Amino acid sequence: MSDFLLLAFILLVAGIVAVPIATRLKLGSVLGYLIAGIAIAPILGVLGVDVVSLQHFAEFGVVMMLFLVGMELEPKILWQMRSRLLGLGGGQVLLTMMLVMSVAMAFGQSWNTALIIGMILSLSSTAIVLQTLNEKGLMKSDGGQASFSVLLFQDIAFIPMLAVIPLLAFPEVANLTAGGGDDHGNSFSLVAGLNGWQTMLVTLAAIGSIILGGNYLTRPIFRFVAWAKLRELFTAAALLMVIGIALLMTLVGLSPALGTFLAGVVLANSEYKHELEADIDPFRGLLLGLFFITVGAGIDFNLLSENFGVVVSMTMGLILLKATVLFLLGTAFKIRGAQRWLFTLGMAQAGEFGFVLLAFTTTNGILPDGVANLLLLVVALSMLVTPLLFILYDQIVAGLYARGQQQDADTIEEENGIIIAGRGRMGGIVDRMLRTAGYSSTVIDFSAKQLDILRKFGVSHTYFGDATRPDLLHAAGIDKAKLLIVTIDDQHQITELVSYATRNYPDLHVIARAVDRHHTYELWAHGCRDIIRETYDSSLRIGRSAFEALGTSREAAEEMKMAFHEMDQNSMIEVADVYDINIPGHENEAYVERVRERAESWEAELHDRMMEIMEDEPEKA
Repeated sequence: MSDFLLLAFILLVAGIVAVPIATRLKLGSVLGYLIAGIAIAPILGVLGVDVVSLQHFAEFGVVMMLFLVGMELEPKILWQMRSRLLGLGGGQVLLTMMLVMSVAMAFGQSWNTALIIGMILSLSSTAIVLQTLNEKGLMKSDGGQASFSVLLFQDIAFIPMLAVIPLLAFPEVANLTAGGGDDHGNSFSLVAGLNGWQTMLVTLAAIGSIILGGNYLTRPIFRFVAWAKLRELFTAAALLMVIGIALLMTLVGLSPALGTFLAGVVLANSEYKHELEADIDPFRGLLLGLFFITVGAGIDFNLLSENFGVVVSMTMGLILLKATVLFLLGTAFKIRGAQRWLFTLGMAQAGEFGFVLLAFTTTNGILPDGVANLLLLVVALSMLVTPLLFILYDQIVAGLYARGQQQDADTIEEENGIIIAGRGRMGGIVDRMLRTAGYSSTVIDFSAKQLDILRKFGVSHTYFGDATRPDLLHAAGIDKAKLLIVTIDDQHQITELVSYATRNYPDLHVIARAVDRHHTYELWAHGCRDIIRETYDSSLRIGRSAFEALGTSREAAEEMKMAFHEMDQNSMIEVADVYDINIPGHENEAYVERVRERAESWEAELHDRMMEIMEDEPEKA
């Protein structure tokens, strides 16, 4: 018992210490777990921990992850993304797989081993790429959306890879493993002793039972569990479902991840989808973190030192090969400018599914241990290099395009008194409002996909380009404009554009979109005095509707809403002078103290005003 508790304590400490540090350094949680595993590997060795057995247990986190991935793949969404999903995603996986296979065969590997290697290295890191894109606010850019399409296809392609790889098993290794004395032969199996067609029928029956069960048994099971009105039973039922499906797949000789993925797809439109996601996700996160820790702990540094030049060359070669494929696909699918480089550099690594496939191949004797161990080092090293590739994009590529490369932007042939930067959810509504009132505006947007859609609907006054570029703003006539409306969907770019405009055009009226309260203070410090928080007005309207639902008249509810608005506006102005854009709000002692001093009086004054409005309501009626 003490050994188990000591091991659990070491693993938890390693993850809790390493992951926040890695996240703070913009390395991502996956690399944090890998580094944690590397750090505790000597301790696990001293304690005699069987890392491989621990990894087999942790692989259940991958099973849960595939269940959750399947639940996100609604047919409607997949159909809408079909062009980029199949073209970009399918093209990337197929081309990378074939090129890696060719290189491996040129170095003496058999075609089946080379194909397995191609599959493993064709996959990129979903965890690192999506987390980094979200942190940098690039998820909705053309490069971000293209990356998401490829990652989604890879997540789907991982399933058939699991099914195909055993068919490509390296015969000598498989025979060696079969005689190696492991205990798999003693496990119960539904297909043991059956011939080919009987095994196929049992397998199809198992898959059919998952589909039918997902469609017809989920609702009654969860209704039955709901009678107890205990949340922990919902969690137990969710785990029961995942474990049961994984067990069934194992009994018929298939990958547990294949079964849970299929079940997730079946349940994608279920009313219990979000309940299942909420119950499974904590277990998925912990076990997946444990899996990556075991991968880090299992890295053979003696092998790395002995083959350092080979491993580094293989890693750099893989990144160069994948980057070439991604760049060509980006060009073919008209991803332009810096966005194409974001797509190219961000996706050029191998990924966490490569660890899963490598663990699968070594467990089942599909690849020789020597080859698998070298590939493990290549996958890990390419992931460790990924933050440097994003830094390369941020510091060099994006800067070059921002400073001078005009050929990617449209030529703006009109000068209006109004410039709108960004035509997304907010900018589109503002543009339509102004035009229906007879005003002309020049709209600049950095999403080629968005502009192509708009032009299909006859919207011709929107131009492609980065609105933060001074030369593009000059071409749009900013020196003669009366109004600049900033509705870009990126906090950093909004601040950058507002700062440039207020410094260089003091007579220009700037209306800026703010992401939150602290962003409002930041824009205020840069000289903007017309700031609209993106969710503020909708929140006020919800509050007004809540007052009405509670029995307040429409007029009184509107007056109460305006009272709150006035108080909020005045309170923000009162503390704006102590807000420091270089210090996070909660770490700024002067700001915190001012808010604490005034908060009680603000709320008391607002409460009295609200009560006054409600008391006056009968008289007005």
